Amino acid sequence: MQTVLLTGGSGYIGTHTCLTLLKSGFNVIVIDSNINSKKIALKRVLEIYQSSTENHNNQLFFIKGDTRDEKLLNEIFEKAQCKKIPIEAVIHLAGLKSVRESINNPLTYWNTNVCGSITLFKCMMKHNCNTIVFSSSATIYGMQEKGLSIKEDAILSPINPYGENKLTIEKILKNIFDSSKKKWRIANLRYFNPIGADSSGLIGEEPRGIPNNIFPYICQVAAGKIDELKIFGSDWPTKDGTCIRDYIHVLDLADAHKSALDYLNGKDSQYVNLNIGTGNGTSVLELVKTFINVNRCNLKYKFGARRLGDPCQVVANNELALNTLEWKPKKNIEDMCRDGWRWQIYSKELMKNSSNIKLQKLL
Repeated sequence: MQTVLLTGGSGYIGTHTCLTLLKSGFNVIVIDSNINSKKIALKRVLEIYQSSTENHNNQLFFIKGDTRDEKLLNEIFEKAQCKKIPIEAVIHLAGLKSVRESINNPLTYWNTNVCGSITLFKCMMKHNCNTIVFSSSATIYGMQEKGLSIKEDAILSPINPYGENKLTIEKILKNIFDSSKKKWRIANLRYFNPIGADSSGLIGEEPRGIPNNIFPYICQVAAGKIDELKIFGSDWPTKDGTCIRDYIHVLDLADAHKSALDYLNGKDSQYVNLNIGTGNGTSVLELVKTFINVNRCNLKYKFGARRLGDPCQVVANNELALNTLEWKPKKNIEDMCRDGWRWQIYSKELMKNSSNIKLQKLL
């Protein structure tokens, strides 16, 4: 039974990845600062896991902390070794993730995302842990030629500090791989646009304050928390004048992490970059209309001017991931809208009730 260190594991993608790992037979150690997440989300993960299988023997540990804290990271590796559950792999999700915020606070982003990653990699080296799945992003591609799906060998030209952070971390990992006589096993998963939630409705995206991403914004407008949705641009050169994105269900994304881990475990050494998307483009207006139709709800929206820096179309060419991993996305845009809205509805009640489930402590 392999033990995985999951950084940023109580966040949106983290909780769904944690659930997938537990169901797949892994022990999971989560470290998260909870700056943009809540510890209770992991209790809900355990609730789903324990109710979904009779044999729930896999362990979940939680440590509140920052990946920049080298002493704490070393303690985690050492304690796991003492408990005879040595950390054999890392899935690195931790970091700040708002493009807009990264533009306004670049030093905070460089310090948190890049310095935190360097500290993590140093501790991995010290404890002979050389397998990592890194949460990269399609933002590293920047502005690409319209009409073409993006391949992994496309020109990398991020246009904001967040994208620069992700690309820099990829470069650091490549340097580590090359300098270590290719002893490391590394997969950089370049996410496109994850949305949706687990079908239980117990975990989902829970942004603090006004959402930066479109889907939680749509959900909050439909729930009456925000007055209306503003769609940036109605004059893009697309079929309905709105931007096109590649939306992927967060559970399919979580499954890609598990598949990448399985793939790396079967290799002596490996360095691979993989686009994780569906390969299908959906316009913003199509997303809004699908959400309204599937959930039979009202959603007030209006069109505004284009937003500076927004690309017209961002769609993954996911052929390499499909051929490399034993993985493919299973859920469609209707599933994403349905599951995401279910979480929005259930989350109101969840906030009123605290879970009695206790998380295990490692330290």
